[in-house]
Amino acid sequence: MSPKNHVYQSIARATHEHGVDTMFGLMGDANLFIVDSFVRECHGRFVPAAHEGSSVLMALAYACVSGRVGVATVTHGPALTNCMTALIEAVRGHVPLVILAGDTPTDTPRHLQSIDQREVVKATGAGFEQIRTPQTACKDVARAFYRARVERRPVVLNMPADFMWQEVKHENQVLDVFTAPGGVAEGDILDNAVGMIASARRPLILAGGGAVAARAQLIRLADRLEAPLATTLKAKGLFNDHPYNIDIFGTLSTPAAYDLIAQSDCIICFGTALNDFTTDRGKLMSGKRIVQIDVDPTAIGGGLHPDAALVADAGLTAETIVFWLDKAEIPASGFTRELDTAALTAHPAGTGKAADGFVNYVDALERLEQALPKDRVLVTDGGRFMTEVWCRLSTPDPQSFVSSVNFGAIGLGLQEAVGAGLAVPDRPVILFSGDGGFMMGGINEFNTAVRLGLDLIVIIANDSAYGAEHIQFLDRKMDPSLTQFHWPSFADIAESLGGEGFEVRSQELLEEALEALKNRKGPFLIELRLDPVDVPRMRI
Repeated sequence: MSPKNHVYQSIARATHEHGVDTMFGLMGDANLFIVDSFVRECHGRFVPAAHEGSSVLMALAYACVSGRVGVATVTHGPALTNCMTALIEAVRGHVPLVILAGDTPTDTPRHLQSIDQREVVKATGAGFEQIRTPQTACKDVARAFYRARVERRPVVLNMPADFMWQEVKHENQVLDVFTAPGGVAEGDILDNAVGMIASARRPLILAGGGAVAARAQLIRLADRLEAPLATTLKAKGLFNDHPYNIDIFGTLSTPAAYDLIAQSDCIICFGTALNDFTTDRGKLMSGKRIVQIDVDPTAIGGGLHPDAALVADAGLTAETIVFWLDKAEIPASGFTRELDTAALTAHPAGTGKAADGFVNYVDALERLEQALPKDRVLVTDGGRFMTEVWCRLSTPDPQSFVSSVNFGAIGLGLQEAVGAGLAVPDRPVILFSGDGGFMMGGINEFNTAVRLGLDLIVIIANDSAYGAEHIQFLDRKMDPSLTQFHWPSFADIAESLGGEGFEVRSQELLEEALEALKNRKGPFLIELRLDPVDVPRMRI
């Protein structure tokens, strides 16, 4: 018979039994004993954040880079409401997380921090699981992990504080589930799809985040069709080094790639929901046959209605299409024979000009692309400056790229960079953030990165303004001064928080910073001072 233990110990042990060795969070009344047991009895690692929402974002990036379920823990009431933006970011990014959230005691309905936590969670789109009784705690933990994997979203496990010191018998309740559902496409719709592809003269293959695991099969299909390959932003880097990779598809394409996409007559889309940025609000799909393949039925038909839709596994479907093309002896399209891929992936160069006291942003990015470590994990915040980063900074593969763009928020990047750094501690993490985003959510967790000794390089694009709003005032010939800020020196802030910082106001100073970067000993911040009226416009 299993010995008795307390509920808090059982929750910690059950979490550990699901293969969890790292937990992010912030302790409070309802979860502190769980954290203590996870560290002292289960020998897990607890990463304390400065803000509850940060812990969820750290777990999010940890999950994206490691491929595991991310875990965070917070206490009740305001701690949970502090997580709402982060939860929505994870929901819309389809990231499996388990959030161990304390709740106020069930016998204290007028508790100061009491709130209907189920309704808070429901508003974000995350899943909600309740620890029903002390005796069901292990089963409820298992259910939360099961749902996070299968539903591909965060699930909040609600834990009443008054359960924690009750004695229960621990039971191992790990559910062994099939977490990669899929199927082989078949039937008339498959026949129609193969017919559209076989008759295309200028086919193009587009892969999204849902097709990352199918890289080899998609390349085989592309080679069989002689079709170029492209990705959405979420799958950035998937087809690196393939001779007919035209990189990002949509509003982030190079001018030449955008024209090529417009000339194609059939787009075969794997694992992408085809949002407005990918399709340029439908312009790039006009007049073409669209074949959409996704294992998630809710991804199909949301942005536009395809000519053929297959709810099926991306890799198996690509293999099936190749089989029938070979069976019918369909010749290759020859589309790639006329391509100059070097021109298709070349973004417009910088001007080489900048006002005194500022650097040219595009020129700086091109130099950073050359100088920053190649084995990097690239993390980007939201905001005006990120589109050029997405286009000009490479990443080894999609799993080495985390972009906080799912909810259109800023101020989430530094927290995600911390989670990414802990997922792959032997690799450098590069974070790009704007000045507004860093002030909003970066400063409080930069010190967390220092405490953890992460190999983190932060690039701040500082135009002393909320740039997206600034440019709107300028476009309408209005005074933009309400969008402008006199920030303190971010380089000095980095130093005061225990890191290293360089303020860059010229190309020469950029070179000095890059030279110093070679001998970094921990988090290192480069502040690019930019002219707010001379920054490339957002491409989305």
